[in-house]
Amino acid sequence: MRIERLSQDKIRIFLTFDDLSERGIQKEDMWQEVPKVHDLFTEMMDQAYSELGFDATGPLAVEVFALPAQGMVVIVTRGKYDHHQYGASGEEELPEEIYEMEVTLEQSDSIVYAFRDFEALVEAAHVLINNITSQGKLYSYNDIWYLYFDPKEFEEATLSGLVGVLSEFGDSSPVTEAMLGEYGKTVMPENAIELICTHFKRQQ
Repeated sequence: MRIERLSQDKIRIFLTFDDLSERGIQKEDMWQEVPKVHDLFTEMMDQAYSELGFDATGPLAVEVFALPAQGMVVIVTRGKYDHHQYGASGEEELPEEIYEMEVTLEQSDSIVYAFRDFEALVEAAHVLINNITSQGKLYSYNDIWYLYFDPKEFEEATLSGLVGVLSEFGDSSPVTEAMLGEYGKTVMPENAIELICTHFKRQQ
């Protein structure tokens, strides 16, 4: 298990299938509410706190990405909880665990990430082209930029890196490529990362 901090309120956890099997968990178990998965999540949050000082109290958005033949990437984003909801007199009134998890489970049929800030998109593109890929399709829909990738075009070893970079700068989106193609605008139909880097410089 490897944990990295992406921002003050976001961490990325890499789980190999060995990590799961050591704990008696099959990949399919991540889609179910089972005690082993709860124990695994508690272990991940304990390790995140000890290594990074990441406090997992409050509402959490949990994204689980299944990667073929490699394992899983778990992105945990911390929201804010309302102190008044639990009383203002002290920490003793807070529950021991405030895991209000909203879990998003993604299979690797496609990878779509949304960027509201164009500069964040440019920054992500420059990181990707230096380390991972020059491919991708760029769409515009409802004033949001969308990067689309087909995981079949990548070696399995690069998928976790791709998802990791994209999650650092953008947000995973359930929007399908078909919907983007029909209702959005196709800005760059191929090699989007290369074209973005060619035409736009990253901020210093």
